[in-house]
Amino acid sequence: MLGYMNPESLRRTIASGEVWFFSRSRQELWHKGETSGNKIKVRSLSIDCDNDAILVKARPTGPVCHTGNRSCFYTPISKKDQF
Repeated sequence: MLGYMNPESLRRTIASGEVWFFSRSRQELWHKGETSGNKIKVRSLSIDCDNDAILVKARPTGPVCHTGNRSCFYTPISKKDQF
C-alpha cells in the first residue's frame, strides 16, 4: 500500500515495530489495524537518496487494503487504458 507519514508517525513506527501513518484528510495519526486488526509489523525501514520517501518492508497480519484485498495494488493497467 501507499501511506503517508509525518515525524511523529515515523517515531511511533520505530518505537512500536508496527506501522503508523498520518492521515492527510483527517489531519491525525492512525495505527494501521487499530480498527480492523490487520496490523503491519515492521521488518525493516529504509530511506531513499533524496530523504523524502521511506520504504517499509513488513509482515501484514491480514489484508492490507481496506477493500479486503491482500494489497491495494490489484487492478492491472492495460495498453488500451486511457489516462
